[in-house]
Formats: sequence, C-alpha cells, structure tokens
Amino acid sequence: MSLAGRGDSDWLAAAARLAARARPLSRPNPAVGCIIVRHGIVVGRGWTQSGGRPHAEAVALDQAGEKALGATVYVTLEPCAHRSERGPSCADLLIEAKPARIVIAEIDPDSRTDGAGGERLRKAGIRVDHLPIPEAHASLAGFLIRQRLGRPHVTLKLAMSLDGCIALADGTSQWITGEEARAHVHSRRAIADAILVGGGTWRADRPRLDVRLPGLGHRSPHRIVLTRGDVPPDVRRIAAPADIAGLDSVQYLYVEGGARTAASFLAEDLADRIEIYRAPIVIGDGLRAVEALAVADLASTHGRWQLAERRQLGSDCFEAYARART
Repeated sequence: MSLAGRGDSDWLAAAARLAARARPLSRPNPAVGCIIVRHGIVVGRGWTQSGGRPHAEAVALDQAGEKALGATVYVTLEPCAHRSERGPSCADLLIEAKPARIVIAEIDPDSRTDGAGGERLRKAGIRVDHLPIPEAHASLAGFLIRQRLGRPHVTLKLAMSLDGCIALADGTSQWITGEEARAHVHSRRAIADAILVGGGTWRADRPRLDVRLPGLGHRSPHRIVLTRGDVPPDVRRIAAPADIAGLDSVQYLYVEGGARTAASFLAEDLADRIEIYRAPIVIGDGLRAVEALAVADLASTHGRWQLAERRQLGSDCFEAYARART
C-alpha cells in the first residue's frame, strides 16, 4: 500500500503506534516501533518482541529483506550500539542492510548507546536525522523515566463523582462508574507492569487487581501494596512511595488508590499521568478522591499538568492529564 507524501513526523507517529503493541511485554527492554519505507511504500515494520528480543529494527529488517537497500528507516528510539549474547546490535544490522536514511525520534539514554548508535550509522555513510515527536516520547515514557530518574512511570487513576468523591461517607464505592469505564480501567491495567494500592484499600476490599477482559487475563500486572503490614506471598510490599525506585523490572506503575495513597504520590511529586473517570453523580458528604495536600500557593500548581486525552465512556467522562514537559 502506497502512502507517498506523508511527512517524517507522520511515519514516526505510525511507528509509535506500533510500539504500543510491545507494552508491557517487551520488558525489561523499551517498547520500540520501526517502519521501513521505500518509494513511499512500507516494506517492513516491527516492534520489540516479548522479553525484549528481537528488537523492532531486526523484525522490520527481516520483513523488508533486500528492499531495505536505499530505503528510509523510521524508528522511535536510537538503534542500539552494543552487541549482546542474544545477537548483534541494531546499528550493525542497519549498516549491513544499507538503507539511505534513518530517522530517529528519541536518543537512547542508555550509556551503552546514548548517541553511539547514530554516530556509527553516520560513519557508515547512512544519513541520520533526529526528529523528536510527542507520540514517540509518550510511547517510551516508562523507559525514559527509568533511565533518567531511576523509577517507573507512574499513572495515578481516580474514579470519582462530579464533586470529587470516591465513595460514600461509610466507604461504599461499588460502583461509582459504569461498565464501559470499568472495562477501560482493565485495558489500562493490561499495559502496566505493576499495579499498586494502599494498605487501607487492600485491607478493606482485598481487590484482585487483575485484568478481567476476554483473552487478556495473562496480562494481569504484578501486585504491590503500599503498607507496612503483612501481604500474601504473591504480592509485593513497599513502605513508602519513594520505594518505587527499587522496582527495577517495572517501567509502568498503575496506582489505583485510595485517597491517602493518591495524596502521597502527589505530595512526593511522583505522578507522571493522572487518569480520571468522572461519573455524572453528586455524592456530597463522601470520601474525597485525594486527601489534603499542603499546597503553598496556587501559582505553583498552574502549568504542571496538560490535558492529554478526553473521551466519553458510556455516561462517564475519561480525562487524562500528563505532566508538562520542561
């Protein structure tokens, strides 16, 4: 199928959509997408496979075969420069395939690459362009934050009434949102490495914290409880939000609450995305979605969050806010 005339940013955005297929199955490697285009026609495409190998470029090159010669390669993350026991580097594979040009969205912050992949390709006579786009950055958020900050990307999920309550005054919370919103939550769980709740939520509800969508039960994330109390052997325990830095194999952490847990992650400035499911009901005297935060002044709160997505899920409204990039 010919798609001639599409710009570089469009091809990279398409590669980022492919990368979404790898999350979270590619862990501990990043979810990368790659598209190879020759004369306006896609001749190869790939995304990081389960367990991290083969890499996206290797899959796309294998599909393209000899058609990669003289083509343009669009990849969301700089091709790796280091050879491992599992195979050659992607930079070497690309040099062997001899494309005319490679367009990279994000430079790999891994010290084993970090510019070295692009430099090796340039020395081999291949044109390399760097074109950052928001879609690619978002698709690699977990990997980039893990590399730069030493912790996972944290999504804070809140289901609430119009007036910001997550439960009645007596703690009753089933169900504030409708079936479509709850199904959407399960789809979000399916792309997380781990899911976390607070000790109070765990003790009160004993939530299953799994994925209950047809055919996706195997995608249930690891379970974590923020508590100093006892948890079952198959549940991990951390004592404080800052302890997420020790979750080495986790790139994407999905935090479901409750109110105290939400406040603690916000207070520690550890939330990267907030996802709100807002039901068209008013509770009044109920439990608030977030416990009190000691905000010093309103000016400091502006500009921190940007609307990333909004959609209707049945009668409920879904809104996602991403941390503003600086």
